[in-house]
Amino acid sequence: MSAIGELAYVALVSSDPAAACEVLERDLGLLRNDLSSAGRPVPLFSVGRSALAVVPPGHPLVGDDAKPGVHHAAFGVDDLDAAAERVRAAGIALADGPPAAGLDGQRALRLARNATLGVRTVLTEKLRLPSHAGGPVERIDHVGIASTDVGEDEALFAGRLGFAVESRQTDMEVLTAVESFTSDKYGVVYHARKPEPVGGLRVCFITVGDCDFEFLANFDPHQGGAVEHGRAGTTRQDQGAIARFVASRGRGLHHVALKTPDIGATLARLTAAGRPMIDTRGRPGSRRALIGFPHPRALGGVLIHFVERPD
Repeated sequence: MSAIGELAYVALVSSDPAAACEVLERDLGLLRNDLSSAGRPVPLFSVGRSALAVVPPGHPLVGDDAKPGVHHAAFGVDDLDAAAERVRAAGIALADGPPAAGLDGQRALRLARNATLGVRTVLTEKLRLPSHAGGPVERIDHVGIASTDVGEDEALFAGRLGFAVESRQTDMEVLTAVESFTSDKYGVVYHARKPEPVGGLRVCFITVGDCDFEFLANFDPHQGGAVEHGRAGTTRQDQGAIARFVASRGRGLHHVALKTPDIGATLARLTAAGRPMIDTRGRPGSRRALIGFPHPRALGGVLIHFVERPD
């Protein structure tokens, strides 16, 4: 079965849209296109074959209840009515109420959030935005989604909506203790205890165009949600961030990751621009990547991170 469409844009709700736009346009060199929704302007930044839309809370594109963060993912389709019929046939309901607020005069439809496992999803007629490549950012690497069961996500987005599974993995942080026994007669003996998992995530990547959806579920349901902002992250902190997000907001869109050819240079660029940072150098991440996060304050409450990996 072919996929329902291709990722057209990701809507970001920022408490400081001017600052978010400055990061995307000035610091990262992304191409800006100003469209409109319900008569109000929407800046879109082309990233590979898709885009990032930046709006304040309460904008018609996102509605009155939007909080800062990643709000919805929109899929571009050639025939909106045929796409709507196809999702209905797959047992996925459309949202009640008026149609979604489209961009640039294009029609759009919202899928019911409870039918998409918390992922706010919009179908839109294609926008025909110019593509972007090169510079500090090449494309969206993935859109991170906080989940409680990546198997359910795979069954929906791959099984019923037709997107391809890119890979599956488990991220774990493991503590290994070593004991030493030192004797003046028998020398030193070292004994390694059994490794103890202290934090982890189940992860599934599903391809949605020239990027992926990354579904992340807490591997330890007893893990708390402690996050130390302003310090370099770890797998344990990443697990805590997902657990805390699900506890406060439920399943849904969590962050956007941008693919960069040189993560050290990109993080240094943002640091030099005075942006608040969580990571100042790349650290190991999924799919043999190096990753690094600016602080959400840098984009008015929107969490993004950068990914350097070979493919």
